[in-house]
Amino acid sequence: MDRYGTVMIGRMREAVDDAHAEQMADTVREWIRERNVRGFLHEDVMFCDDGSTIVVAVFFDTEENYKALADDPMQAQWYEEKLAPMLDGPPRWLDGHWRYAFEAAA
Repeated sequence: MDRYGTVMIGRMREAVDDAHAEQMADTVREWIRERNVRGFLHEDVMFCDDGSTIVVAVFFDTEENYKALADDPMQAQWYEEKLAPMLDGPPRWLDGHWRYAFEAAA
């Protein structure tokens, strides 16, 4: 397995409750539906127990497809209009190759 992607670590502008979590989920569903991004595989979202930290892991099939999205002005606009307003300042982004995935034995 050699996938590429990013991890975003940020803080939500407001304390996370079910409504805020669902708002984030709706935003991601909308992005998937409307953008139909080439090479996108899946996204995992974790709201941390501290009530404000969010960690998002995004997986792509290739580095090239991920970087095409990262360089797309439409993506920057989407981020500024949809995601950034939910965050309390700029998040940290960590890009790289996902080399391994481990799961419990069946």
